[in-house]
Amino acid sequence: MRKIISISLFSATLPALAAAQHAQEIITLQSEGQDFVGTLMLPSGDPAPVVLLLHGFTGSRDELTIPSTEQGVFVHTANSLATNGYASLRIDFRGSGESTSDFTYEATTFEGQVADAMAAVAHLKASNKVNGDDIHVIGWSQGGLVASAVAGRSGNLDAVALWQAVGDADASYGGLLSTETLDAGKATAPDQTITAKLPWGAEVMLNGAFFDGIEAFDPMAEITAYSGPLFVSQGMADTTVLPEIAAAFIAAHEGPEQLWSAEMDHVFNVFAETETLDSLIGATLAFFKENED
Repeated sequence: MRKIISISLFSATLPALAAAQHAQEIITLQSEGQDFVGTLMLPSGDPAPVVLLLHGFTGSRDELTIPSTEQGVFVHTANSLATNGYASLRIDFRGSGESTSDFTYEATTFEGQVADAMAAVAHLKASNKVNGDDIHVIGWSQGGLVASAVAGRSGNLDAVALWQAVGDADASYGGLLSTETLDAGKATAPDQTITAKLPWGAEVMLNGAFFDGIEAFDPMAEITAYSGPLFVSQGMADTTVLPEIAAAFIAAHEGPEQLWSAEMDHVFNVFAETETLDSLIGATLAFFKENED
């Protein structure tokens, strides 16, 4: 199958931003017998193709407010998707955001988040509010690691986009948590917890099972099982997920694909401007449309 690889610097057409609020609703889903929450955003008209948005480590579906727009990164993304004819579902993984009624973040594992995402895909397939035969996934950071497994295990997604996806968990979490914390976590029993300090000063409780996942989960092997269209973004100034990880995802995948690169950090330069994020959204949308069945 022919590979499509392109490197771009602000070359994608920017998506038009919404002038008004799109229709949206808060929904509750279930994964492994527990509730989690999502926001379904719908463009006007017939049931539309839909994009599942997967957030990152310790994040939430509305996280990281962009100073210039006062919207979270995925809220901004969902509005752009709706303006361009795509519905979206952005979820809080169990233990994150508003999905904490019967689950706390210290119980989080990679496999648990994969289960949540798979449950969200199943919900979209059965929904009469979206086109359940036309499902795409965008995973950012740890959400990209999760998306690699959803891609490989679901078997019938229309396209997947990995935005600065974690591909080498040891390297990414060693940098975020320190190698000392990483080593201590790996020595912790699966049902016990340790306190980890994050670079921005916050603390998070993590269980030993989370650290077991860092050792056992292989995003590159997961994406190898997926032969559908794959879009991968690469931040040349990203210090959380190093630029070579994007190329490794491309190398591990066989099928239609695009590697998109920009001089951006792990959060798409949103503290300075939105042009980079808008360009990334535009390139992702163009890739989805180019690879429609």
